[in-house]
Amino acid sequence: MKILGIGNAIVDVICKVNDNFLINNNLTKSTMKLVDEKEFQKLLENLKIERTISGGSVANSIVGLSQLGNEVGFIGKVSDDHLGRKYAEGLEKEKVKYHYNIKSESIPTGTCLILITPDSERTMCTFLGTAGKISEIDIDEKIVKQSKITFLEGYLWDKGDPQKAFNKAISSSSQSAMSLSDLFCVERHREYFLDLVKRKLNITFANEQEIMALIKTKNFKDVIDFAKKIKKLVVITRGENGAMAIQNDTIVECNAQKNLKIKDLTGAGDLFAAGFLHGHVNKLSLEESLKKGTELSSKIIQQVGARL
Repeated sequence: MKILGIGNAIVDVICKVNDNFLINNNLTKSTMKLVDEKEFQKLLENLKIERTISGGSVANSIVGLSQLGNEVGFIGKVSDDHLGRKYAEGLEKEKVKYHYNIKSESIPTGTCLILITPDSERTMCTFLGTAGKISEIDIDEKIVKQSKITFLEGYLWDKGDPQKAFNKAISSSSQSAMSLSDLFCVERHREYFLDLVKRKLNITFANEQEIMALIKTKNFKDVIDFAKKIKKLVVITRGENGAMAIQNDTIVECNAQKNLKIKDLTGAGDLFAAGFLHGHVNKLSLEESLKKGTELSSKIIQQVGARL
């Protein structure tokens, strides 16, 4: 197995809204908010569902890697309910090995309400459900050791059992990679994330906003200096300014693709990571890996949903 993903197993519910909906419900555009099941249902009750699909950030990346012909697996916690079974079926259909034994849980399978505004930005309200209850027991060390890279998401990390699961996965990994996931996650867990990036991860994925918040700077030059200093591989997406990979003193940049018919930015970072990791694990250059990531992210934002 080339890459094992460990992340929140979430079913995405996609809806189109106007900006007033976000304002009226005190939601900050382009971020993720954690909600309970009651709040989730209240938000959904007056909306038209465009599409329902198995999701989760790292799971989206792993599906993308499978579609590129890589042998991959995924660990994520669901319950033995309708959505949980659908989730597993969705992974199997995409030839992803699902390394989790589904059983009935006291909390239902997690869901994420993805609200798409007319400017194609996505704002997410996530009911983690049982996905947020992942623990050490759910992480099979043998499976982790069989993969070349273990890929984790910042969304998954939380104090208690998820933190223990995270640490077990990293300590068992040959190489570990993580996406910072969201500004909300960085601000909530900044101290821990900073320690991960500096000392434990081999590869960090972030967008410009997230990495600048992580090191508390408003000057992007500081990000470059930080990445050089820690001597790890740091991969940064910069929207219209393209993408950048920094490894030791090497800096490689890739331009963003132009004239795209953008429909939905959901999954842009997930598919970028898939393309880059495909290049990295198949020994392509940093430049080729950035190009592959840019190619996949450009495709996904021209459709609705986070899977090609």
